[in-house]
Amino acid sequence: MVIRGVLFDFSGTLFRIESAASSLRAALTARGLALPPREEAALAAALDRAGALPGGSPALDVPAHLAALVARRDESAELHRAAYTALARTVALPDPALYEMLYDRHMAPEAWQPYADALDVVRALDSRGVRVGVVSNIGWDPRPVFRAHGLHPYVDTYTLSFEHGVQKPDPRLFAHACAALGVDPAEALMVGDDRRADGGAAALGCAVHFVDHLPAETRPDALRHVLTLALPD
Repeated sequence: MVIRGVLFDFSGTLFRIESAASSLRAALTARGLALPPREEAALAAALDRAGALPGGSPALDVPAHLAALVARRDESAELHRAAYTALARTVALPDPALYEMLYDRHMAPEAWQPYADALDVVRALDSRGVRVGVVSNIGWDPRPVFRAHGLHPYVDTYTLSFEHGVQKPDPRLFAHACAALGVDPAEALMVGDDRRADGGAAALGCAVHFVDHLPAETRPDALRHVLTLALPD
């Protein structure tokens, strides 16, 4: 099988979001607030357990009244913001403004770190003539993150759930992605960290390869295997 296009997930695959502690600290600083270290650490841990940081840990226990909203969060920008700020509000923060600030923080390029091999891999694929796309369950446009970290010139297309009103694992999102890349699904490889969501590409006929959603410093070269799967003709 010849791979002519590679689709990458965004969060947990090409990039890793900062920790909840880092995100909270940035929001507190922007608000001009300072907390005792123990209190700050406890709030960060509670936000992490609540799944309040997009791209971070999933919620350990979604409150029943939020379950339907959280399940559809990636279908629109409005649902995405509503879901994550609602999860954050399950944690009592010292200033109500912090909930929206935390959400805004996760869209900042400096809140994201590319995995160490991400740039090399997308650049190598581009040099081989293999088309590269990003397909993500997300509620905002991540292009500024890719531009800030140097990956954007090597990405041909972005297929984002909130722009199509459908989220992975629905095969329709992968169909949009393949069409945008101009490749047949049978000639496409989907690379992601979520077996359920990213594995949905297999229903369309795409090959699928998984990487682990780990801190960037502990996963230096997991993406390089993609280069052995997407060999030139």
